[in-house]
Amino acid sequence: MENGKIRDFTDLEAWRKAHELALLIYKATEKFPKSEAFGLISQMQRAAVSITSNIAEGFGRQTLKEKIQFYYQAQGSLAEVKNQLILAKDLNYVSASEFDRIMDALITSHKLLQGLLRKTRSFLPIPKS
Repeated sequence: MENGKIRDFTDLEAWRKAHELALLIYKATEKFPKSEAFGLISQMQRAAVSITSNIAEGFGRQTLKEKIQFYYQAQGSLAEVKNQLILAKDLNYVSASEFDRIMDALITSHKLLQGLLRKTRSFLPIPKS
């Protein structure tokens, strides 16, 4: 980020925190049973990558409507990761402390993405009644 201006999707705090979340997911899933390689491991990793990918793609889109659509898709992927993380905890694939650490990152990512959505929507023209 140069002069406080956002020039690239990597300048977005929402993307940076989601990237950290994806790294946490990858590290956590390394310890899952190998029998989950094509199940929960793959699902969690793809959903985590989808968050950052949709933020990046939304940033690169030209219209506000397109940007918002991709940011909403990122939000859906965040919900997927949360669901899968709860399942992993219930299956004892992650410890309580690791679950809490990842959940904290997930909550932070969600809040930042909500802020990005709110800010982007604020640029939409107000419909006339």
